[in-house]
Amino acid sequence: MDQIQIDQLRGLSVPEQGLFIDGKTCKALKGGTRDVVSPLDGTILTRLAEAEENDIDLAVASARASFDRGSWSKAAPAERKKVMHRIADLIEKNALELAVLGVRDNGTEISMAIKAEPGSAANTFRYYGELIDKVYGEIAPTTGSVLGLIHHEPVGIVGVIVPWNFPMMIGAWKIAPALAAGNSVVVKPAEVASLTLLRLAEICSEAGLPPGVFNVVTGQGSVVGAALGLHNDVDVLAFTGSGAVGRKLLEYSARSNLKRVYLELGGKSPNIVFADAPDLDQAAKMAAYGIFRNSGQVCVAGSRLLVERAIHGDFARKVTEFASKMRLGDPLDLNTEAGAIVSGDQLSKNLEFVTRAKAEGASLLTGGTRIREETGGFFMAPTVFDQVAPDSVIAQEEVFGPVLAITPFEDEAAAVRIANSTIYGLASGVWTSNLSRAHRMVRAIRAGVVHVNTYGGPDITVPLGGVGQSGNGHDKSPHALEKFLNLKSAWIQL
Repeated sequence: MDQIQIDQLRGLSVPEQGLFIDGKTCKALKGGTRDVVSPLDGTILTRLAEAEENDIDLAVASARASFDRGSWSKAAPAERKKVMHRIADLIEKNALELAVLGVRDNGTEISMAIKAEPGSAANTFRYYGELIDKVYGEIAPTTGSVLGLIHHEPVGIVGVIVPWNFPMMIGAWKIAPALAAGNSVVVKPAEVASLTLLRLAEICSEAGLPPGVFNVVTGQGSVVGAALGLHNDVDVLAFTGSGAVGRKLLEYSARSNLKRVYLELGGKSPNIVFADAPDLDQAAKMAAYGIFRNSGQVCVAGSRLLVERAIHGDFARKVTEFASKMRLGDPLDLNTEAGAIVSGDQLSKNLEFVTRAKAEGASLLTGGTRIREETGGFFMAPTVFDQVAPDSVIAQEEVFGPVLAITPFEDEAAAVRIANSTIYGLASGVWTSNLSRAHRMVRAIRAGVVHVNTYGGPDITVPLGGVGQSGNGHDKSPHALEKFLNLKSAWIQL
């Protein structure tokens, strides 16, 4: 990958996008479309099909028909594995095209996007393709007169609702294990980041996935997402996004067929730095990168920085210095370290949090403003607040933008108390040279992930899931398959 190749792709026109149902591209049944506005410059990138409830009915019917035919659901795991590997190969072949398309759609800096989007997605499809023919049934330890067999079966139709920050990566975390297990899938992408998942559908078809097994329906969450959540022929729903939408999906399940609903609802992750951290400069750099890469639009972003009182002042200055030196600019420039905010609406929400933090008495050390407005795009300076009260708005609510809240603490007990003082429990970090303290903190912090002397970086081999109002269920690792398989027991009298 080099800048010349990126620049060649950035100017390509993007044709109007349809839905992908039953192995082919089609218009929405009522013909609706909407503009796709690029966060890089505020211009219209293309138009996108705007589906409605009847389009979801068509996609789910196609998925059910494909599942019942059995060309995928009843295929031997080894056969599904071959297709999954071909999908991974094609993603890698088209990686730069996919990365640039995604950046133009959602604003992630290209240096992160190439690894986090097609790179991660290819790895995920290959991982679950390789895993699926290693899932064994069981024989229960019954008495000698009975044979108890435990079978794993695909659940049927999986609905997937994907957020806009990393649509390919997070989408693959759900789509790949669901497909590997033999299910048929209907995906609803985010309204402001649909293009790469539509392209993924074409790649899956090219790789040999039978028609109807993978469908993509674009449109408003309040219409298309609700229709998918309420559909009586969807067996499992997997979602990453906001708590408000997660609650609605649980309600839709209760109002329809009691489909299983798995939710990853974000967080307000604490990054805790003790005075005995092994390298305070590295900790400060990682604290800045842990919140400001992708302009803070990361579910596991370390948005709360808890610093031991003895080093608080110096450490806050270090973090602020790293933040102020981050290279901001064109997301399609390989030197850019923090990209655009996904939309004008999201930028406005971020700036409202800045106003509220000031009103509550937090000390603004840097940022807090819109930048690069002359480009027409949506950009915000990395923002650092100090002396943030643990019960204040920016310490309690997920901003999902480049806003860091620094809070000093007195001792280990206080650090744990502040870390666990929000409704969330997705990720966290601890910096210490004390091995015993590290283990105590891992056990004491209520979070699905605890990083020690680093922040970010876990790969597909380890599960990601939250506790509290960060959701339920897990993406990644072999545990992700559990969401998409049913257990069936056979009780055989001998």
